[in-house]
Amino acid sequence: MNPLVSTFPWKLAPDGYATRRQLRDRGLRPGGQAVAAQIIRRSRRRKAGVAVAFLYRIELAKPVRPMTPAKRAALAKAMTARRTCPACRVDVGYCIPTSLGMCPGCAYPEEQRAT
Repeated sequence: MNPLVSTFPWKLAPDGYATRRQLRDRGLRPGGQAVAAQIIRRSRRRKAGVAVAFLYRIELAKPVRPMTPAKRAALAKAMTARRTCPACRVDVGYCIPTSLGMCPGCAYPEEQRAT
């Protein structure tokens, strides 16, 4: 929690403020501006007992940068790498769990033979 910015209760922020996700839904991004305000609500999941959402001024937000062909190609390459098993080199069609580090067929070969 930042004591230097305005703090509002949950769902009571004035118009003109938005979270990052709300800005993205409008096709905007914070664009380098500092946090203008924050919303605080009680939370049982957090250690501190409160959840904080940072707010940005909508009129200072900038449009989202367009996806370039180079960015699109880099993203496609990264997603292919996440779907490819490093052990058997097969594209399994989904992102491989980081807990396994390989496709389930390579992680548990004895279970694959039994079925």
